[in-house]
Amino acid sequence: MIKIKAVIMSGGQGSRLRPLTCHIPKPMVPILNKPVMEYTVELLKYHNIKDIAVTLHYLPTMITEYFGNGEDFGVDMDYYIEETPLGTGGSVKNAEDFLDSTFIVVSGDAFTNIDLNKALDFHRNKNSKATLILKKEPIPLEYGVVITDEDGRITRFLEKPSWGEVFSDTINTGIYILEPEVLNYYKKGEKFDFSKDLFPRLLGDDIPIYGYITDEYWCDIGDLNSYIKTHEDLLNKEINMKFKSREIKDGIWIGEGTSIGSGVNLIPPIYIGENSIVEENTTIEPYSVIGDNCHIGKNSSIKRSILWNKVFVSANSQIRKGVICDSVKIKDGVKVYEEAVIGTNSKVSSRATINPNVKIWPHKIIEQGSIVKENLVWGSKVSKNIFGYRDISGDANIDITPEFSSRLGTAFASVVKEDGLFIISSDEHNSSSLIKNCLISGILSTGSKIIDIDKASLPMCRFAVKHFQANGGIQVRVDSLDENKIHIELLNSNGGNISRNLERKIENAFTIEDFKRCSGERVKDIVKIYNFSSIYIEEGRKILKNISKIKRKSPNILISSKSDNVKYLAKEFLESIGCSVEMKDYSYVKDLIKIMSKEVKKEKFDLGIIISEDGENLVLIDSSGKVLREEEFSLLSFLIGFKSKEIEEVVIPYNFPRVIEDMAEKFNGKVHMTKTNISDMMAEIINRDCLYQYILNFDGIWAIGKILDFLIGENISLNNLIEELPKYYYLEKQIPCRWEDKGEVLRKLIEENSESIETFEGARIIDDRGWVLVLPDNEKPIFNLYVEGFSEEYAEELSNFYNEKIQKILEHST
Repeated sequence: MIKIKAVIMSGGQGSRLRPLTCHIPKPMVPILNKPVMEYTVELLKYHNIKDIAVTLHYLPTMITEYFGNGEDFGVDMDYYIEETPLGTGGSVKNAEDFLDSTFIVVSGDAFTNIDLNKALDFHRNKNSKATLILKKEPIPLEYGVVITDEDGRITRFLEKPSWGEVFSDTINTGIYILEPEVLNYYKKGEKFDFSKDLFPRLLGDDIPIYGYITDEYWCDIGDLNSYIKTHEDLLNKEINMKFKSREIKDGIWIGEGTSIGSGVNLIPPIYIGENSIVEENTTIEPYSVIGDNCHIGKNSSIKRSILWNKVFVSANSQIRKGVICDSVKIKDGVKVYEEAVIGTNSKVSSRATINPNVKIWPHKIIEQGSIVKENLVWGSKVSKNIFGYRDISGDANIDITPEFSSRLGTAFASVVKEDGLFIISSDEHNSSSLIKNCLISGILSTGSKIIDIDKASLPMCRFAVKHFQANGGIQVRVDSLDENKIHIELLNSNGGNISRNLERKIENAFTIEDFKRCSGERVKDIVKIYNFSSIYIEEGRKILKNISKIKRKSPNILISSKSDNVKYLAKEFLESIGCSVEMKDYSYVKDLIKIMSKEVKKEKFDLGIIISEDGENLVLIDSSGKVLREEEFSLLSFLIGFKSKEIEEVVIPYNFPRVIEDMAEKFNGKVHMTKTNISDMMAEIINRDCLYQYILNFDGIWAIGKILDFLIGENISLNNLIEELPKYYYLEKQIPCRWEDKGEVLRKLIEENSESIETFEGARIIDDRGWVLVLPDNEKPIFNLYVEGFSEEYAEELSNFYNEKIQKILEHST
């Protein structure tokens, strides 16, 4: 008898099954803890077909490493890898040298118990060159439709028809019995499909091709519904297949090493793999599958769901007809609803909710209390806290989408005042304009009014909020280091950043969609102002006392900014008060400060200025080329304020060098401390009516005017003024950590330093050599370390000592 060989086609990516197939090829997707392809290998072996060729393309090593040469499975396997996809026929053609007799082609991702011997007998009896195994399917749209005559000979077929093209409910299963000569129609390396290319040519050449119709089980696990349905059919024993776990009672399969706690309710049919733990008072409801090495916490409920291997589910969680991939961590109180999928190595934090039909791609973080309503594909996480350190940020059209922005605008206006007045602006980038327009549509839907001041800096937007007595404002801009990243800054009625309390209210409204919508006739027109910069410049001029002196001296200034809009606005303002201005291109961003410093010194500019892309902050360069660091600039602004008597008290963030206290004491001034977030800083500055500090800290262009106004009014150079700044020794460092380690590190530091510690924000440790502030970052898994020493040596010692101490705590906690 002629020896029958087989080809398993295993090159597909399984795109319709994503995110299940993001990290594994479709044939390796598990069915009851075994790759679907393993069932195919077992079926071939059962029919004494042991010489198997496997065609591969997508993630081939995962298949070759699992099956090896086939010896462990009782077969002999050879592999043929396609560098580029060649179609079903092209991939099998690669194995042509292996195929010297009748062979069976079967898909590695289909699940079937078809009697192959009966199909082979049919093939031989009909003297067929190509036999297609067919099956009745009530909805045949995803398959090739076939018509056969009374003798079983195929007369017509069509690949994946629309409903208007459906002419039969008999479909092509993708299992073929072929004679080697049919492959002569094409050359090796040529791309072609069996159903689209080869079979129509055979039909046209009157080569006998037949259809063998089976009523046995077959299912293509090409989508989530069919994948779940296959598990249900297996648990119902509609298919006779070999299971890994043992059936301890009717409809309940439990693997070796698995522990079932007291009070656990197992309602058949269910399947649990090996070495898993199900804690007390948990309910496993019908059609649930739990993989190997899983852990199900107490008082949880699993219903009609499929959990792969190494899934950890904490207490009091509910999973309803979900699919949870390998190594997913689900914390306590989580709810996962119908047909949701959570990809490999994702983490779902406490009390999060995954809504029906949501697909979460691998390696994502769903943060505490989040309600996930949309697929999470490209972003890194879904968080209840949509606000970061000072704003809302993310990648354009990935994290910050038009839909997200519209909802945010609606939530903002609904919480602040649904029929209020809001200012909105953006920088010059098209992506910012897109997001701005979406925010506008959301705000308008509440019945609120909008004044759009077009392309403007953040300080201009702040000023416009106060100028028009608006209820709030929004500024949209692109990140200076990543043009794909968008920042959205929300402002209160004072033009300051909104408070943490208001952020939480907006987050809640955004998450649960607690919006206030108006009727159509109440939607307002948008008021657009294209020349608001002229008002802003004029108001900036009014705060200066010595414009006539500035004009007489005409200081020569070199400016640059990542934002052309900010750069030209600064140029217009400075020229209006009498400065001679040259602009430096920002294309050399990496070395810009160094280049600017050299050019200021070489060309004898009086001042060099780099303005941040939002228009808020400055880097100052004096005529000698000296560059002022951020803290130095703040100290300089305070010194000017004290000397000019425009300030009597200053507001500083908790991580600022305490040398400011000595300066304030010298001028009989006061220092007030706030937390480091910008909303607290701005609120304190505004409440204390510190207008001068507000300008110097939060309006870069007006700040330049105030600095020049003082320098020229007092006839003092910036170089000489810098010489008056006090000496200080200040260092910053970042220490990577896991999110879950932050609390433990702070606790241990506080316990060890209870006599010399402040906990106003983070942990500030007072030492004979200076002080150290250990502050966990709000947005990243890092600690920020701020150190001020009484000498440079002491600052280094403190930085190194606490860096090592934190590292040791982190090592012990892992």
